[in-house]
Amino acid sequence: MHFFLAQEFHDIAPPVDYFVLKPWMVFCGVAVFLLLVSLTIWLVKWWRRRPAKILTPRQRALEQLARIETQLETLPPYQFSIRVSDVLRRYVTEQYQLPVTRQTSVEFLNTLSAKSQFSADERTLLGDFLNRCDLIKFARYDATTEDSRLLLEEANRFVKGGILAPA
Repeated sequence: MHFFLAQEFHDIAPPVDYFVLKPWMVFCGVAVFLLLVSLTIWLVKWWRRRPAKILTPRQRALEQLARIETQLETLPPYQFSIRVSDVLRRYVTEQYQLPVTRQTSVEFLNTLSAKSQFSADERTLLGDFLNRCDLIKFARYDATTEDSRLLLEEANRFVKGGILAPA
């Protein structure tokens, strides 16, 4: 009877592997995933580190004057003249390395007169611009939007090369 009981039991079967992928496939998949994540991180860092486009003083001044032009109708002429004057003074400081941002209009014009790099037309144009600004800022001239437009046009002409408009 002992023999009969032993035959009823079967040997233990080895474990069944239900995982479809082989271990080498899992390893390769994880490696490819990590490689893609690393590549994505590197590309994002590279894209952020790109050098910004460096504008010349002339390009920067023209861009600022274009931005100010959008405020022509909304800003009071007094504030408008201050902003346009600041852009023009900053342009001259950056373009020609002249410290004119802290000078009066007379000192500013004297500095430009001493420099031979400015033509007579440029000095005349700048003198007219500064006189108009001073009238608005200090003499409290009752300026209009048309006066602001004229200041903007003169500033643009000076930055673009000082070409005088026909009278």
